[in-house]
Parts: sequence; C-alpha cells; structure tokens
Amino acid sequence: MLPTLTLTALAVLPVVQGAPFTSSPAHLYKRCGPVGQFYNQKTSDWDDKKTGNWLDNWWNANGDLMSGSSAGFAGAFGQWAMGNPDWTCRDDGSDSDCDLQLCDNRVLNDRGDDIRPAYYVLESVNRLHMYFKGIGEAFTVSALDAALSKDSWATTFYKDKDDKSVTALKEVLNAVATVVGIGAAFAGLAGPEAAAVAGAESALLAGAVGAANLAVGEHQDDTFEKSADLGKILGSVVTDSLKSFTSANNDLMSGKTYDDDDIRAYISGGAFLAYPGVDKNAVTDAMTNMLEGIAINQLYRTQKIFVMGGAACGDAQGIGGGPWEASVCRDGKAWYLYYWQENDVISTTSHQWGWVASPPGADQLGKNEFSGVKIEDIINSSLDAYNVAGYDYTAEKGSERASDALSNSWANPGSQGASWEGIFTVPVCDIGGAVDADYQLKDYILQPYGHDSRPVWCGPICGGDLQKTKDFINAANMGGFKSPKHLCDQDPGY
Repeated sequence: MLPTLTLTALAVLPVVQGAPFTSSPAHLYKRCGPVGQFYNQKTSDWDDKKTGNWLDNWWNANGDLMSGSSAGFAGAFGQWAMGNPDWTCRDDGSDSDCDLQLCDNRVLNDRGDDIRPAYYVLESVNRLHMYFKGIGEAFTVSALDAALSKDSWATTFYKDKDDKSVTALKEVLNAVATVVGIGAAFAGLAGPEAAAVAGAESALLAGAVGAANLAVGEHQDDTFEKSADLGKILGSVVTDSLKSFTSANNDLMSGKTYDDDDIRAYISGGAFLAYPGVDKNAVTDAMTNMLEGIAINQLYRTQKIFVMGGAACGDAQGIGGGPWEASVCRDGKAWYLYYWQENDVISTTSHQWGWVASPPGADQLGKNEFSGVKIEDIINSSLDAYNVAGYDYTAEKGSERASDALSNSWANPGSQGASWEGIFTVPVCDIGGAVDADYQLKDYILQPYGHDSRPVWCGPICGGDLQKTKDFINAANMGGFKSPKHLCDQDPGY
C-alpha cells in the first residue's frame, strides 16, 4: 500500500531543493485522487481560473463557519476543505499547524468543481505562513546585526569639529520603516510574474511599514550621543518591527485585517501559489545595503556634499571637468559626487576658501563591510529622488513611491538595494545649461578632486535659475558660504 503523501513531499521540498517534481498529473491523479491533477501549479493559474472570485464567494457564504471556529478563517477553511478544524497556521512555534495532508483526502476530493480553487487557496495559505516564518529569520540573522552595529559610523562618514555628537542622525529613523517594508515585499516578490501579484506585494509593503512605524515610535526618544548608537538603534527598530509584522500572520490566518487588508489581499494574484520560500541571503543583503545607505546619507546630509553634472559624458564643454573616479554617465550626461572640504588649518592663502575632495568614507564604499554600497548608488539614488521631488524627498514620499512601484510594477525596490530612489537624497545641481551661458570663469564650474581644486560659480548655475541655485546652496549646507564665488567680480546672487 502506498503511503499518504503530504504537500511538503509533493510540492514544497522539490522547489526549495531545486529538483523539479517529475511525476505527471495523471500519475498524481492515480495516487492522490482528483486533487493530484492540479499539482505543479503556476502563479498565473490563480487568475486564469478566477480563484480570487471563488474565494470571495466562499468568504461571503461562510461567515458563520469562520466566526464559529476558534481558529477563524484558517480553521473554518481547513474544516471545509480537508475536514481538519485544527488547521490554524498560527505562528506559535508549531511546525505542523499548517501542514497539508491532501493525497487521498476524501473531503477535498469529494468537492467536485471546487477541488481546484480550494487546493489553490490551501496551497497559498500554507506558503504565506512559510513566508512569514522565513522573513522573520531573514530580518533577524546575525549578519544584519553585525553590519549595522559599528562603532565608527561618524568617524568614517562625518568630518567636523565634533564627530561624536550628531543629533541630526535621529532623522534617519523616518526612512527605516520604508526600508523594512521594501525588504518584506522583496521577500515575497514573484519574479517575472510580479505584475500579476502587485496587489499582494503592495499589501506586504504596507503591512511591514505599519509594523515598523510602531517600532520607530518606541525609539523616537533615543539619542545618538555616540556614533555606535546609530547601528544599535537601527538594528533594534528592524528586529522590533518584525515582532509586530510576524504577529500579522496570526491576524490574517484568523480572518482579521492587518493594516486594512485581510488575507485575500496577501494571496491575491496567486502571489503565494507557487512561492518557493524566502531567499534569506538576498533579503538580508538588500536590507543591509539599504539601511547602511540611509545611515550614510543622513551623515552626508549634514555636510557640504552634493551631486553636480548634466553636461556631456567625456567632454568638458567649457565648464571644467569633474572627478572621473566618482562619476556616473547616465542618459549621455555625466554626474559627479563632491565634498567641499573647508580649510582645516589657519591660512591667508587661497586655501582659506577650501577645496573639493572625495566625501568622508567614500574610499570605504564598494568593499569589505560596505561592499553593497557604492558611489554610483549614491549618485543614481540621489538623481532619482531629485527628479521626483527636488530637495524635498521625504520619508512619506519614499513610502508612497515604493508602494506605487510595486502596485504598478514599474520597479522592484528591493532588487535595487542602495541605488533605489531616495535611499540617498544628496542635493543635485544640473549645470547642463551653463554650457551655453556667459558666466565668468565658467571653465572652473567643475573641478577634479584636489587641494588646489576650488570651483568657481559666478552665475545661477543650477538649471540657469537663481532660485534653484539658492535652493541647492541651502540644501548642500553652503548658505553664507563664500568659497564658490570668491573670485567673481560681482556677487552672483545666491
């Protein structure tokens, strides 16, 4: 007599181990009954067979069954579809409360036309439960904690008179919630079929952002008296948010809403119908790179660090030349990352005006502990943020844009890591218009790095617009700073 086969034996393990299940549907049919012909399903099968509509109808018709079950939706559906009222799928430490015993299951195999949609729902709920358990492990692995718990944040990426007290770092918490949401959505993204499951991905993002905001609220009074505190607090916010987000599993399984969505939104489009499990390494890497990015960005935003460019790649065009080692050529235009180093010694020479140099810590990016954050990430992320919201790309805007990217499938934020729009918001100045402008000493607008490199800006260099230039000067912490205009015959007005 053949043994009873579980879902794990038939579907999940072959996917996780990378060995496809080769038995034909006909063979499965003989071994498991009618339900066997629906194994080896694809994400698209959910919508193709109108499973969402079927589930809505079942939900509306079985309210009494759900309210009468101690396990809510999962218990009621488990009883109806498998004859198992103890199918709870709760996250309570049990390894068997969401198991599927489907082969030769008489209850399911007697459901006629309802066998396929019932199986698709059972499979999706089971794998959603697997997702919640996997993402909790991915977010709390020691690698993430080690990546953030550094004692050299400020001394590496911050250069000022006092590198031990950077209270403005507190603002970094406002971006953490969105990063947690992006990580959660990335863990559930269905690869090439992402567009089909956009609704589910949006629900994952919103749920995780809501959970993270609760954790952020508990840390709003934390202080950053030492640079080491930054990583500790970031790590705490992430792990604390997951305590709340993983509890969402229990609410959803019982039929309750979480952040305004019930389980139907989370499994919509077949998002979890063929879900292979959380790629923990990929999620941990994406989260680490994004969190490192927003931490570095916050340090950079307190200094005279900016992105400048907009002229042709590889051609000075009469406006000078920037540092090629910190540049990106994008859509035929070159962009450079700058740090205006103020003079750190008493001087009566031209050095009193300072010079342009590589930003603090930039030489550490792209390798070792910061291998996932590169200079080109800073430039591209900042350009994208600037193109969307100028110098006012807020945490709220970041959350809105990430949700829109997933809902409308125009980007996968998690896969972009530290280069994702808004991870960096370094101020941008587009000087492309200066090529044809008649500015004094305009061939010194761009300069390479060096102790003798002092750019000269004798006009409204940003977009040829005085107000834009003023806004840039202020955003780059150079308000009242005379260095860029110390050789101009007339004050350029900014």
